[in-house]
Order: sequence, then C-alpha cells, then structure tokens
Amino acid sequence: MAEHQAATTPPPPAKLLPVAVLLWLAGVYLRIPVLVAPPLAPFISDELALTQALTGALTTLPILMLAIGSMPGSLAIARIGPRNTLALAMVIMVIGSAGRGLMPDTLTLMIASAVMGIGVSMMQPSLPALLPRWLEPHHLALGSAIYMNGMLMGEFIGAGITLPVLMPLLDNSWRATLVAWSLPALLVAAALFLPKRDRAKPVRKVAWLPDWHNPLTLRIGLLLGLSGSLFFGLNAYMGNLLQHQSQFDKLPDALFWYNLAQVFASLIMLKMARYWVGRRGVIATLASISLLGAIGAVMLTGWWSIVSATLMSLVAGMLLILLVAIPPLVVSSAETGRLSAGTFLVGYTVAFCVPMLGGVVADWTGDARHALMLMITYGLLVLPLAFTLNLERKKDQPES
Repeated sequence: MAEHQAATTPPPPAKLLPVAVLLWLAGVYLRIPVLVAPPLAPFISDELALTQALTGALTTLPILMLAIGSMPGSLAIARIGPRNTLALAMVIMVIGSAGRGLMPDTLTLMIASAVMGIGVSMMQPSLPALLPRWLEPHHLALGSAIYMNGMLMGEFIGAGITLPVLMPLLDNSWRATLVAWSLPALLVAAALFLPKRDRAKPVRKVAWLPDWHNPLTLRIGLLLGLSGSLFFGLNAYMGNLLQHQSQFDKLPDALFWYNLAQVFASLIMLKMARYWVGRRGVIATLASISLLGAIGAVMLTGWWSIVSATLMSLVAGMLLILLVAIPPLVVSSAETGRLSAGTFLVGYTVAFCVPMLGGVVADWTGDARHALMLMITYGLLVLPLAFTLNLERKKDQPES
C-alpha cells in the first residue's frame, strides 16, 4: 500500500518548478529563431542583395518547415522518446539558426534557415509528448500553458529586443546577433536531462505516422490552421491593409499591440488553463470571436480596425494554446507525439498556404483586403468543426 501511495502521490510543488522553467525555456525557442528574422531582414538583405521574395522567405520558409518537419519529429519520438527528441531537435535548431550568421551567400543562408525550421518543427510535438512523462495528469493543462506562454513570449522577445537591445551590444552585426540568440539553447538542451521525473517506461516501437482514422488529427489541424492563418496572415498584410485605409503611419503601433496581445493571451491561459483546456464550448467560442475580430479589422477603419485586429490576435493566441493542449489529454502518452505531429502538419500547412493564396488573390485584384477575406472564408468553413470536437479523455494503455 505504501509503495502504491508513493507512486501516485504528486510531488511537492517545489519539485515541479525546475520542470516548469525547462518547459518555458523550450517554449521560448519555438519562436525566437523564427521571429528574429523579420527585424534583421533589412540588414541581411542589404549585405547579401536579397530580392523581396527571398527576404520574405527568411520568415516564410521556416514556417513551411514547421509543417514538413513534424513527421521526423513524430518518428524520433516513437524511436528515442520525447526528451531525447526535444534535445536533438534543439541541437538541430541551433546548428541551423546560428549557421545563418555564418553563411556567405543566399543559397547556404536558405539551407540553414530550412535546417533551423526542421529543428523547431521537431520540437513542437516533443513538448506535448513529454508532458505526461514529467507531470501528473492534473498538471497537464498547466504544463501546456507554461510552454505555450514561453512560445508566445518568444514571439515578442525576438521581435522586440533584437534591434533596440541585443544588436547594439554586438556592434550592430546581424551575424553575431543570430549566433547570440541561438547558442543559449544548447544549455537548455543539456538541462533537459536533469529532471528525474520521466514517468514512462522505455519507449516501445510504436506507430509514428499520423492516424488519419482518428478524426481529431484533421479537425484539430484544420482549427490550428484557422488560428495560424489569421494571425500570420494579418501580421503579414497589416501594412497593406492600413495603407489601403490611408492609415499607414499607424503601422508601428498596430504591430506592437498586435504582437503584444499574444503575450497577454499566454498570461490569461496560465490562469485559466485548468478551467478551459479540454472544453469544446470554450474552443468554439474563441474561434468565433477570432473570426469576428478579423472581420472587424477588414470592415472597420482607423483605430477601430487596429483594436479589432488586436482582439483577434489575443483570442487566436488563446485558441492556439487550447488546441495544442488537447493531445496529451485525449490519447495515451505513446500516441501523444503522433497526434500532435499530425495536427501540426495540417495546421502549419494551412497557415502557410492560405495566406500565400490570399496574397495571390490580392495581387490579382489589387486590394489587400481580399487576402484577408480569403482567410476569413477559410475560417468560416472550418468553424463548425469546433462545435463537434470529441474531447473525451482516454487513459494510457498498459506498456509492455
């Protein structure tokens, strides 16, 4: 009896603090390597004489890799476990991210960017797969909120600190800045092996390809695409939208509040995760509000348009956290990485393709609002999926 109680009693909260710190730091590196590129892009473009398309590819190529690389991540989780996969992925990310600062020409720069994107994409399914092994079941929602808070903080840190703080300390060198942002991740990768709370037995060889028979793979993925396409798309076309409204002078303030809203979203979810994670009604409500915010950004003008866009960013960030938190709650720990990888494959493919297609439509019509309208149309088409998600919790299957 004593042994049974020792095995099931949650550890004291103090012992969870190091795990929480590691989850948060790993979450930060889901986004800093990607979103440090936009502020550095003008300096990289000037030195390497990049075209507009190649300058944009510094950001969009890694986003595409977020979809493509999810399957190698799922395979690695199935073969070597989520902690080893996360550490390996962070090393790959550092090689690509720091390598960008060492590359002499455009081709090698793009190859390094792709390698960095693959590393980040392998990190994504590793984190939700690691949660059931490090945390008790009643802490899973909080664990998801912690690393997603790190991720969304990473978006703001990478975009907000690079130019005013870090770059001046490094003699305004974009190459040194990329290296300086990247190398600390190696310390985080090494620290992943400090916790002794891996609650699972040695990993068996299990399936790693997406289970398309599980309706959650496609449904969560398409809803992730709703959140991602609206956030990345409106971020990309904000300047064109404000220019159409003759409000281009408001762009710096608009982008600041738009991206800061993601930080507030993550802070709200730290408080509300235990109540909202796994609640279909909350997911459907937030998806609906995000679409209303996007519609307002298009239909309204001036500050009302910016306020509406900022609301959409806030709610889309909360929706993202709720969707990413689903896999460890509804499938066994052995299946978590597989389901997460499948949803990221679908979600980031949509988040890349829909805004890109919207840009094609906008170029054809000459109206940037049409790009956003295409994203809104996609969101309206998949919104019913939020009302039909089956989020019944399943217990882990016995492991041999």
